[in-house]
Amino acid sequence: MSSGDVEPSNATWHDVCAVGELDAEFPLGVDIEGQRVGVFKVGEAVHALEDICPHAYALLSQGYQDNGQIECPLHGALFEIASGKSLNDIGQRDLSCHRVKLEHGRVFIQLTPV
Repeated sequence: MSSGDVEPSNATWHDVCAVGELDAEFPLGVDIEGQRVGVFKVGEAVHALEDICPHAYALLSQGYQDNGQIECPLHGALFEIASGKSLNDIGQRDLSCHRVKLEHGRVFIQLTPV
């Protein structure tokens, strides 16, 4: 969350893991209120994206993370982790991004409305 973001008063933050549990090469897949969310560490930043590839049902958190990008393990759809932007035609559309904040060594995620 950037300093210019205004947090809605009814924002629900979900505690998903310790920051130390994240690995820059291996994303973490979590379920929050029935939504699959991929948690990605890129450098010191943590990002949360929808975890299901738009092309065909596959969990992106089981994909190949490299150079700030995640590749779908099934058909090679490629997405930029920081923005969710689809980087090839296979991806079909950009991914939804969820807000992330780090507090007391924990990762908290706020779901983007569907």
